[in-house]
Amino acid sequence: MSTATTIKFLQKPTSQAWLEQALANLDIVLLDHSHCERKAAGVALNLMFRYPAHTKLVRSLTAIAQEELEHFDQVNQILEQRGIPLAPLAAPPYGASLSKQIRSPEPDRLLDALLVSALIEARSHERLGLLGTHCPDLELAKFYRGLMASEARHYGIYWVLATTYCDRAQVDQRLAELAIVESELLSTLHPEPRIHS
Repeated sequence: MSTATTIKFLQKPTSQAWLEQALANLDIVLLDHSHCERKAAGVALNLMFRYPAHTKLVRSLTAIAQEELEHFDQVNQILEQRGIPLAPLAAPPYGASLSKQIRSPEPDRLLDALLVSALIEARSHERLGLLGTHCPDLELAKFYRGLMASEARHYGIYWVLATTYCDRAQVDQRLAELAIVESELLSTLHPEPRIHS
């Protein structure tokens, strides 16, 4: 089981250890996936509330929020079919640690928020692809493969928005900096199985 697929924006591929941990704990990963989709919709909505005059951002993120909520509903239906109750889960440090990299002054705040979202979506694309390729449950594998295209589109949209509102050279430099932080956060496997552990 090789995990060495190169995904744009990501400094390092996901480790074999994560894949093995995820496949051994699919129920928990499914429940965490539900939380991830809900949070992703919330991130898009929060950006729309913060930047209501940014027309392209509002239009693009409206579509993303709707799609994330559709995925949230799809995951929840799978949980229900499998008898896995919705429940809170302790979040891994990944998301909060990346969010701490977002600088406060504008326009840095907008740039960082868009690039952090792009990186999270890129990692989701990579990991759902790994699950889609290696999951022994064929129905679940098909579901994950079906989500890959949207995750790729989402990280692309966040990047395009960053280049729309900020200088391209600045976007590239900051993305490189944040991508290093993102990979370092995943360099040690979190003890609890999560999509971003």
